Amino acid sequence: MSHQRALVAFLFLVCYASLSIVNAHPLKVCKFDRIYQLGDSISDTGNLIREYPIGVNTAFARLPYGETFFKNATGRCSNGFLMIDYIAMNAGLPLLPPYRNTTADFKHGVNFAVAGSTALSSQVLASKKILNPVTNSSLDVQLGWMSSHFDSICLDHRDCVEKLHDALFMVGEIGGNDYNYAIFQGKSIEELKSMVPDIVNTIMEGVKKVIGFGATRVVVPGNFPIGCLPIYQTAFQSNVSIAYDENQCLKQLNDFAAYHNQQLQQAIHKLQREIPNAMIIYGDYYNAYQFLLDFARFYGFDTERACCGIGGKYNFDLTRMCGADGVEVCSDPHRYISWDGVHLTQEGYKIMSAWLINEIFHKFHCHF
Repeated sequence: MSHQRALVAFLFLVCYASLSIVNAHPLKVCKFDRIYQLGDSISDTGNLIREYPIGVNTAFARLPYGETFFKNATGRCSNGFLMIDYIAMNAGLPLLPPYRNTTADFKHGVNFAVAGSTALSSQVLASKKILNPVTNSSLDVQLGWMSSHFDSICLDHRDCVEKLHDALFMVGEIGGNDYNYAIFQGKSIEELKSMVPDIVNTIMEGVKKVIGFGATRVVVPGNFPIGCLPIYQTAFQSNVSIAYDENQCLKQLNDFAAYHNQQLQQAIHKLQREIPNAMIIYGDYYNAYQFLLDFARFYGFDTERACCGIGGKYNFDLTRMCGADGVEVCSDPHRYISWDGVHLTQEGYKIMSAWLINEIFHKFHCHF
C-alpha cells in the first residue's frame, strides 16, 4: 500500500472518530425510524438457523460463531456484529431481529436476509445447472415475507406509505452466492458474465417492489472483491504472478466482481431516473473492502489468513471449515480481517461499516 493511501485510511478514521465524539449516532441525523434488510450471509442475523428443524444445526448455530460479542451463536456468520448491526446502532435503532423469530419486536424494522440465499430463484438456477445447497429462500421469497409483514402492520397502501416514509431499505448484498455456487460448480468466468444481466435485473425488480411498498430511501450494495477472500485464494492459488493484484488478490475474480458492480450501478442510475421520488443509492462494498485492506495493513492486521480455520497459506480448508471438530480459532480475532475464510470478523465489518456509514450519510444528504 502506498503512503498516500495509508494516510487517507488514517485520516478518515480520525475524522470518523471525531464525528462519533460529536454525535454518537451519525446516521440518527438521517431520521431513520426503521430498517428493512434483504440479503444473504453478509447480513443474516438469524433466519437460516431457524429454517432447519430442531436438532439439525448449521455451523452458524453454534460456537465459535458469535463468541466475541454475543458469547453464543445468533446465526450471524461472524464472531460478532455484522455491518447491518453497526448501521442500526449508528441510526440509534435496536439490532434488527430476524423475520423467522416470531416472538421478536419488529417495531423498528425486520431482517429478511438468509445466509446462502441467491438473487435468482432456486428454479432459475437449476435451469442453468446450478444448485443452491444451502437454502431456497432467494430474493423473491424474502420479498414475499416482506409483503406479508407489511400486510400485517398496515391498514392499506396509504398507511404503509406513511409508515415507511422514514425507513431505510437495504436491498442486498444479494447475488454474490449465485456466482459463488456457479464458480464452485465448474462454471467459467464467461458463463458467470452471462448471468450478470439476469441477476442485476432481478435485484432491480426487487428495488421496484420495495419502492412499491412505500420505500423512499434504498441502498443497493454491490459485491465484495471476491478474489481477496481466503476461500477463493485457496481454491485458485496460482504461481503466475500476473494473476494477483497489488493486494495479492486474484485479479480475474476481482475484475469480475467489478464488472457485476458496474452493471448494477448503471441499472441503479437508470431506475433513479425512472423513479425520481425515491432515493436509490449504490452501496460500494467493493471500495469499502479495499479501504479495509488499506487500514488493516497500515495497522498490522492479518489480511490473508482466516482466524477460524485450518491448513495452508490462508488457514482455510473447504472440507474442514470453521465450526468443524478440530478447527481452532485464533487468539486475537480483532487483528484479523477474515473470520472463517468466507465472512469477515466483527472488526473487519466494523471498519467497513465506518466507510459505508459515511457514504450513506452524504449520499442521502443528511445534515446536522
